Amino acid sequence: MKRSLLLTASIVLSSITYGQGPNSNYDNVVKNPVVKTGNKIVTGEELGNNGFEFSKNKPGKKVNSKFSEYGSGMFRDKMIIVSSKKIGGLSKVDKNTNEAYKTLFCSDIEKDGSLKLPLLFSRMLNTKNANEAQVSFSPDEHTIYFTRSTKDDSKVYELRKATLEKKSHGNWTNEVVLDINKAGYSIESPFVSPDGKELLFSSNMSGTLGGYDLFIAPIKEDGTLGTPKNLGDTVNTSLNENYPSLSKDGRTLFFASQGHINMGGYDVFKSNIRNKNFETPVNLGNTVNTKADEVALFFTSDEKGYVSSNKAAGEGGFNIAKFDYNMVRQNVKGIVLDEITQIPLPNADVILYDIEGKEIERTTTKADGSYDFIVLPNENYSIRTKKDGFVENAFDFVADKGDNRTYKKDLILKSTEAIIVKKEDKLFISVENVYFDYDKADIKRESFIALNKVLAVLKANKNMKIEINAHTDSQGNNDYNFKLSGKRAEAARQYLIENGINANRLISQGFGETQPLINCEDKCTEEQHQSNRRIEFIILN
Repeated sequence: MKRSLLLTASIVLSSITYGQGPNSNYDNVVKNPVVKTGNKIVTGEELGNNGFEFSKNKPGKKVNSKFSEYGSGMFRDKMIIVSSKKIGGLSKVDKNTNEAYKTLFCSDIEKDGSLKLPLLFSRMLNTKNANEAQVSFSPDEHTIYFTRSTKDDSKVYELRKATLEKKSHGNWTNEVVLDINKAGYSIESPFVSPDGKELLFSSNMSGTLGGYDLFIAPIKEDGTLGTPKNLGDTVNTSLNENYPSLSKDGRTLFFASQGHINMGGYDVFKSNIRNKNFETPVNLGNTVNTKADEVALFFTSDEKGYVSSNKAAGEGGFNIAKFDYNMVRQNVKGIVLDEITQIPLPNADVILYDIEGKEIERTTTKADGSYDFIVLPNENYSIRTKKDGFVENAFDFVADKGDNRTYKKDLILKSTEAIIVKKEDKLFISVENVYFDYDKADIKRESFIALNKVLAVLKANKNMKIEINAHTDSQGNNDYNFKLSGKRAEAARQYLIENGINANRLISQGFGETQPLINCEDKCTEEQHQSNRRIEFIILN
């Protein structure tokens, strides 16, 4: 199964929502006296692209203003934007930001990702005396979770929900403040999981590691929330984490953080989710992150999306940029080898799995025993290989670098021992097939391993005598096949003699195509032909 090279389980997002932004008062938070180290600041040169290639451009002439704009996900194929641009002469200014109170807008998207002139999103949700901030929608888009600043403090946000009136084009009704809100704490950046069963958010509520942490809460049937749970210290730090979102398959968490390995301010990160546990977050690299704040990164397709930044080159405040995305492709390649002889093993099955055991791709080793897979940076894999006559084995592999590179990973297989079996009143030394070059009696190198197994049985049983019988398939001239099989049987006999077995204990004989295992005549498949091409080791005493 050949894996699509589109970034499936890693970075494709849907209905993404992001938090209120660094304008929130992160100095006024509940501190936990026992916290882990917050971050490690690195330069863009030290970080590099870290396995992610973004190219950023302006989203259109009429989107960004001298005030702040943030992307806030998608609703009915339109982009939702949080903006503090003034609307009308009576717009009020938030004294904490010196900008107008934030308002929700929506914008149509051009084919190239450019945004059309934003329009007000909802007259029912937007207010004049408070900040409307990030939003997220249920999978059916009938429920909205959104945040609005409180009357007493524009820096503190409450989480609310509303429902879409049936058969309406945007009438949000039944607005309620959710019970999860607690006085004195701010809840920000709601994000509904793709299956609609959980809500991620950022908050400085009791139980944080310091600053704002990411939390998750179950969504009940009535749309209210159960008890929230902190995502833990793999994701959260003593600094601020915000803007959580999940990939479409729910297997990757994306978020913004001032902690971890960071270029300064807020950087955007991803953390793979394995068995409901979060792996160490990975910085998305210097093609999207800068020394300034990068927030609200989300994708609208596999290769396009948006991010907001307050980098000085912007028009003012936070601005939205569109981006094209290309994942860095890497390779892991190597050779499958026999443990004892180090002989390369062709025709071995090699299967690549993700960390959860899901098959990504499989291949068969070439004549030189080699295999080759495409992998993605910063991912954990398992490689399983098997071959007739060998013990199946699995190998862990981590693509732990971010640049374009090829990893070398040789895979070692242990040979099984020969066994003695009885078929049709005859005893056989059973080993995997012995292969020859096409139309020749030259033993292929990998078949020395099978012959060595026969050799071991003969050395352990000093009086044993065997008959080496060679068979061909039904292709070609009968007389020619008979002679060719005789030469092949004799070649196997000579190998055993050269390795210490007395010639008197060995008889060789060719049978050509006269004794097929599968009597398919002229209608044989290649697999059936392969089964008929064989050497048998029959015990005579």
